[in-house]
Amino acid sequence: MTKGDREREAKTETSAGAMAKAGFYAELTARNAGVVPGADQWALRTATVLVAGCGSIGGAVVEPLTRLGLQKFVLADPGTYELNNLNRQSATVADLDRNKALLAGARVRAINPHASVDVFTEGVTPQTVEKLTASCQVIIDGVDVTTPEGWRAKLLLHHQAVRRRLPLITGWDMAGTQYVRCYDYRHVREPFAGAIGPHDTDRYDMWELLRRAVPLRHVPTDMLAEIRANHARTDYSFPQVAYTAMAFGVISSHMVVRLLTGRRVRPEVRFDVHQKARPFGERWRTRARWPVELGALLPELLRLARRRGAAS
Repeated sequence: MTKGDREREAKTETSAGAMAKAGFYAELTARNAGVVPGADQWALRTATVLVAGCGSIGGAVVEPLTRLGLQKFVLADPGTYELNNLNRQSATVADLDRNKALLAGARVRAINPHASVDVFTEGVTPQTVEKLTASCQVIIDGVDVTTPEGWRAKLLLHHQAVRRRLPLITGWDMAGTQYVRCYDYRHVREPFAGAIGPHDTDRYDMWELLRRAVPLRHVPTDMLAEIRANHARTDYSFPQVAYTAMAFGVISSHMVVRLLTGRRVRPEVRFDVHQKARPFGERWRTRARWPVELGALLPELLRLARRRGAAS
């Protein structure tokens, strides 16, 4: 075989591979037609999305985006799966102690073997943040908020999003409520829209940072009661359930599609699964309890803040 024959054969194989890839994508997304416009589908096919934090909410958006037709992912998470993650995260017992970003990438490729996935098992750090955001058009922030290290990584990510003028979507699981927040840093010029400053992650504890990030009006009644009962515990972990985490994937995957085509989205979307399922009377009784729970909680939080301030 001559050199020219080998070159022609290579071109034929490349062309056949490209046709197979195009045919696979067309069939994968065929049932999107009529709901996902052609321009949106093209954006999904060509854009890159960063998912930083691939556990609860970050992990919930990876699969819907893949099935919608997103083909280029950047996935970052330093964490591994623990048994208590399995109540809500896309993992099995066989995945315990394995890196979340690596497994999210494997799920993407299991659905679409032609997808491009870059994985950063270091997570969001000063050394990785520029590489993470270099090629993406939208950021999903699923970074942990239960540790000081997580908050510092989250703030670093938001600073970089501001610098690169990238829209960023994050979410907060609160009992049966999913509060989705889009910081469209194409228009918003401060991280967290100014609610959390550059040194606040060192100055404040988790409760104060959460209070600044999530307006009290969005915290549901059952979460206020849960916080009141447990806020003083040093070993407390927030309750999180599958349907609330999945709600983030449902809402944010559609928001990503809109943002990729240059459209704006509502900055706040709140969906309370519990209230949607309750009968009318129970819904109103739950709403009536909200100011009572808040009134009982605020003095406790103020006392706790004073004690912590005195100790520091």
